[in-house]
Amino acid sequence: MTTTQSTEAVAKAAVPPTASIAVRAQNAVIKYGFILVTVALFLYFALSEGSFRESATLLDTLRYVSVAAILGLGVTLTMAVGGMDMSVGAVAGLGVSVAAQTMVVFNQVGTVAILAVLAAGALAGLLNALLIVVLKIPDMLATLGTMFVIQGSKLILVDGQSITPGMTMSDGSTAPGRFTAGFLKIDRGTVLGIPISVLIFGALTVAAWVFLARTRWGRILYAIGANPEASRLAGIRVGAYRALAYVISGVLASVGGLILASRIGQGDVSAGTSQLLEAVAVALVGTSVLGRGRPNVWGTALGAVLIGIITTGLTIKGLPYYTQDVVEGAVLILALVFSFTLSKRRTA
Repeated sequence: MTTTQSTEAVAKAAVPPTASIAVRAQNAVIKYGFILVTVALFLYFALSEGSFRESATLLDTLRYVSVAAILGLGVTLTMAVGGMDMSVGAVAGLGVSVAAQTMVVFNQVGTVAILAVLAAGALAGLLNALLIVVLKIPDMLATLGTMFVIQGSKLILVDGQSITPGMTMSDGSTAPGRFTAGFLKIDRGTVLGIPISVLIFGALTVAAWVFLARTRWGRILYAIGANPEASRLAGIRVGAYRALAYVISGVLASVGGLILASRIGQGDVSAGTSQLLEAVAVALVGTSVLGRGRPNVWGTALGAVLIGIITTGLTIKGLPYYTQDVVEGAVLILALVFSFTLSKRRTA
């Protein structure tokens, strides 16, 4: 027996059986605890409220969280490179205004509006990349600045007012266009009974998972987030990959804006404002799933589903809307405990 083997044998023998059981139990809680919390909440609402079990309610729950989930995927990508995109809500709101401006004011078809919104999201991502990669501004500060710039620009774009079909414009004329029926189907339409926005959410989740977990580019993003200097010394173009993460995040946020625009059917100037906190929350919650302690796509998707379960369940039970913020905040704190406090104890 080698010295190393004998040392390990002595160490294992020195650990009491009860301590070993406690360690295994803690590891199980870290790895599966948040999934169990999600299942437990789902069962609680399903057993206590009959309407919660209806398929229409479940689909509406997924439809409701689809925007926050898609924005959360973008945040997850930027977290993978060690950053954080705080502009996703503003970019989604910009997408709503651009869609309305394109169809209602400029009387264009839905396809043109979709392309315009995606282009706006990509430009917002490029602006973030410029500030972070070229000008070396810290990620959170840069994207906060972008958030305020976009919010102000959005108001300038629409003269500070929401855009609705038939509205009177600043020159006294009437807006000639409207939201097309095809565009409104993005959120209001279904395929085989499943809302199109839910299908978009599912497809983007799978695509983001394949990109991050199954491609060389995704592994490089994680490597940069873990140690950017080591990645640079290994010959990786750190700046280019960080820029890529923020551009993709901007495009994903604009997809969320398309869904929001289709959902509300007008260019609401306040659209997207509340989406930032939910997007960041679901991305942070996702880090605790399966005890990974790092951004991951399936964790973000589960976090979005959990937020939807809580919101729908509490609404059905008739609790005031402000209690939802308290519960969601408590869930986020619990997720952070799983991700950081307990996981550090496991590795200590």
